[in-house]
Amino acid sequence: MRQIILLRGINLGPRNRIAMPELRECLASDGLEDVRTYVQSGNVVASTNEAPDELARRCRALIGRQFSLDIAVIVRTRDELAQVVRLDPLKDVADNPKRYQVTFLSSELDHKQLERLAAVAGPAERLVGIGRELYSWHPEGVGRSKLWGRIAGAGLGVTATARNWTTVTTLLQMADD
Repeated sequence: MRQIILLRGINLGPRNRIAMPELRECLASDGLEDVRTYVQSGNVVASTNEAPDELARRCRALIGRQFSLDIAVIVRTRDELAQVVRLDPLKDVADNPKRYQVTFLSSELDHKQLERLAAVAGPAERLVGIGRELYSWHPEGVGRSKLWGRIAGAGLGVTATARNWTTVTTLLQMADD
């Protein structure tokens, strides 16, 4: 089964550096098959029959042993990622894939958490929560967005990692190759 492994917060600055060739080798030597990466921010597509939550725990432990880093890991199956793309609740407004983010969560946020996030959105920003994903549109970019600051920070109460729409759709294409 094709699975998408998303690492949180790697290669975004001087900390948490992992070279993608080394990450591919590490995962392949631990039994994952057809391991491929996309860009430098911890996007992996691989084949395994392991349950996604077990795979996330195993990858986190493996990265800890191999690279001496404690990196949060979120895993989605190919079919789960296809559903994320299929649902696309902001397709009518999000016209720049670099400013359209999907935040992958370890568990669903409740209605009150979503309301608190939406309350800090700028006038043109949009936020939709569906299951374990947050779809957010930031037409002015994420740099000064209070909404993005809340989503990207550690204050959600769950493990989360975000990817822009280009990365999301590319990972699905890679899973289908």
